[in-house]
Amino acid sequence: QLQVVESGGGSVQAGGSLRLFCVVSGYKLSRYCMGWFRQAPGKEREGVASMDKWGDTRYEDSVKGRFTISLDNAKNTLLLQMNSLKPEDTAMYYCAATPGACDTSLSTVDYTEWGQGTQVTVSS
Repeated sequence: QLQVVESGGGSVQAGGSLRLFCVVSGYKLSRYCMGWFRQAPGKEREGVASMDKWGDTRYEDSVKGRFTISLDNAKNTLLLQMNSLKPEDTAMYYCAATPGACDTSLSTVDYTEWGQGTQVTVSS
């Protein structure tokens, strides 16, 4: 059974950086479409970045140039490097996976496996 566990969240000041980790057990990440999502209080969950099994990536407009999604195959870990963080990036961040092709979707409905989330708080 696939298990998804996020870590790496925390509190930083605006302009700072954080790196999120998503460890997946039970399957090779390179065969899945993977994504990072976030949900702020009172808002819907939104896609932040995604990577398909061929390594193509997609980013939500507000994080382009600041966030980078990558895959550490040796550790079967998905990463999200977040730089130049802003208060509006504050949210619970979730890692998600889905087998096969996904066209680098940033839609929650296209993902079947979810972690429990890790909190990111950015203060001004």
